[in-house]
Amino acid sequence: MTNESKEKLEKLQAISAPYEALLYDVDGTLADNIGAHKLAYIETAAEYGIDLDPDIIDETAGWPTVAVALELQKRYQVTFDEVVFSKRKSAIFIEKYIQNTQAITYVVDHLKANQGVKRIGIVSGGSRSTLQITLQVVDVAGRYETLVCAGDTEKGKPSPQPFLLAAQHLGVDPKNCLVFEDGDPGVQGAIAAGMGWVRIDQL
Repeated sequence: MTNESKEKLEKLQAISAPYEALLYDVDGTLADNIGAHKLAYIETAAEYGIDLDPDIIDETAGWPTVAVALELQKRYQVTFDEVVFSKRKSAIFIEKYIQNTQAITYVVDHLKANQGVKRIGIVSGGSRSTLQITLQVVDVAGRYETLVCAGDTEKGKPSPQPFLLAAQHLGVDPKNCLVFEDGDPGVQGAIAAGMGWVRIDQL
């Protein structure tokens, strides 16, 4: 581990000390794969005749893929089946990119260091099938108690619903939960849920 990663891990340990439960986002937080997700979105959008601006994927970080697809229809004034788009994007991501996913080591190490010490949940806008593979690749499979993902709640991030459901599953008061995120929608959801939060990309 580099000195920088070690320092970030120490910061995370200090920030998380007062909390009972830790809730981690996956893409861009535990897994260094945002670039790969962008490529999968660009490739899928191209099949629909859309020259996708990749900045949109940063703006919608943490959104379920179906919600991103609906946003693309609005912005590019096209009509397509958002569920079909979502499945195609996931298929491209899994087929081409998922096995090359790298862990964001200081975040994964933080989760591992707190396994069995604090309650641990995963809260992501991704699909369960894709997330389970990603979590396996970054060596987090089996290290958490609950996984809340796309479709588990009526609304995804930035709604507080996914975070509140995870807290409910863990039996922990929301104010005793700390959320780890890399995007604004997740942070807004954490704030609305009355939870603590940390942007791992801004440590």
